[in-house]
Amino acid sequence: MNILLVEDNLDIGEAVEKRLQAAGHLVVWNSDGCDVDRALEDGTVDAVILDLTLPKADGITILRQIRQYRQDLPVLVITAKAEIDDKVSLLDLGADDYLVKPFDMREMEARLRALVRRPAGHFTSALHLGGLELDAAGRIVSQAGRLLDLGRREFGLLEALMSQAGRVVTRERLMSRLSDLEDGGSDNALELLVSRLRRKIAGSGVEVVTVRGVGYLLRETPNEAG
Repeated sequence: MNILLVEDNLDIGEAVEKRLQAAGHLVVWNSDGCDVDRALEDGTVDAVILDLTLPKADGITILRQIRQYRQDLPVLVITAKAEIDDKVSLLDLGADDYLVKPFDMREMEARLRALVRRPAGHFTSALHLGGLELDAAGRIVSQAGRLLDLGRREFGLLEALMSQAGRVVTRERLMSRLSDLEDGGSDNALELLVSRLRRKIAGSGVEVVTVRGVGYLLRETPNEAG
């Protein structure tokens, strides 16, 4: 992909650029937010990673500019702001997904791939199963309208399982997904994490099933799925 990266933080910008280039992507890095419209003029950009807090430009204004050029261009916003109102406003303004700093590079890549695969006009950051709703962009999980208090690791585990609902997700894949989070990368830690998640989603009509020797799958509980 040809990716436009708009990020003023040198450490983050270099890390993202290096990661994406290693994956075979062409990265154009704009470090101050100026002249973003010029990078979009030829129509070759496949996706945008946009920081909101920039030294010489306003991220919201840039987001509006992007939508003036391309309504269908995937835009992944990254920012240190974590307020729910900001997230809702960003999605309303045309952002396709949202990551709060600090974020895992593998999660960034996965979300970027998902955005590019989505047909124009069919974006949704919400996953539904049983009585659970997971908003990936807002990092919110609710059960019958009630917010669940999930930690970062618990949310990451539920998102990984929920995105593959009804299918087995291997232990290796889950540990790889969680390995950069504290206590997330060992067999015992994963088992404890699954146990905590089970308790927190109890009564939602959804269960985490252990597939011995392989991994876990998320499904509606059999007596409530019909």
